[in-house]
Amino acid sequence: MEPVDLWLDTDIGNDIDDAVALAYLLRQPRANLVGVSTVTGPVADRARIASAVAMAAGRDDVPIYAGCADAMSGPGQPTCPQAERLDAVPHRKDFAADPAAALAALGAAARRTPGRLTLLAVGPLTNLARFFQDDPDLPRLLGRVVLMGGHFYPDKPGAEWNILCDPVAAARVAEAPVARTWYGLDVTLQCRLHRDEVRQRFRGPLLEAVYRFAEVWFRRREHIVFHDPLAAAAIFEPSLCTLRPARVEVQTAGEFPGRTVPHEADRPEADRIATTVNAKAFFDHYFAVTA
Repeated sequence: MEPVDLWLDTDIGNDIDDAVALAYLLRQPRANLVGVSTVTGPVADRARIASAVAMAAGRDDVPIYAGCADAMSGPGQPTCPQAERLDAVPHRKDFAADPAAALAALGAAARRTPGRLTLLAVGPLTNLARFFQDDPDLPRLLGRVVLMGGHFYPDKPGAEWNILCDPVAAARVAEAPVARTWYGLDVTLQCRLHRDEVRQRFRGPLLEAVYRFAEVWFRRREHIVFHDPLAAAAIFEPSLCTLRPARVEVQTAGEFPGRTVPHEADRPEADRIATTVNAKAFFDHYFAVTA
């Protein structure tokens, strides 16, 4: 199979699953990772963490950019607790918020191969919304947007965190003229490992470096939910999840801002929503790639 040209947009440094997903992409032989952008709050610290993971993988060829710090709406992610572990691992230090540089690099990558670039977004959608606003041609130049976000068939109404952090940005991305695939809590919550199993299975320089950041996460939690790694892996192994067509509405006001509401598909270029997942197959695939 052909390599996939891919750009990762991430709020790495809060939930540990961003770093776990980046580790996968750095090891996935079919991933041509052309760039990484960080979003929300202390974006420079997030870029430093991304550089630490890349260096642990022996990769100094992936451009990393610190993107938009301020949300268009909602709380954003104002902290980056895993940055406290940066002193324990090699990393680049020369980062400052520069959304214009991130957009320029992303736009150049999309224009080099129109219709081929996959944009994987696993954090609040502030960068994407602002990039699409500043470069209106960009959505049509992308091949597709893959999103870890949303909760489409919940037991009770509410909003998934990535969408809640910036509902207006998410609504704008949901309306952009680009093919979207959403991996929400309906499937990602089924992919979790207890910290004891994580400690046992995170071997080798790359995953051991990720585990250093995970130690911050485990102070208050006993599991890692592999939200973002599932969205990443499904790009290369689409059989891991079943998808259904829909039109996704993101509510920006009312009782549940950030709520993602699926409607019947009413256009040929409908979104796709993940509805089931083979969790065992996912973990087998993840550790086969990252071993």
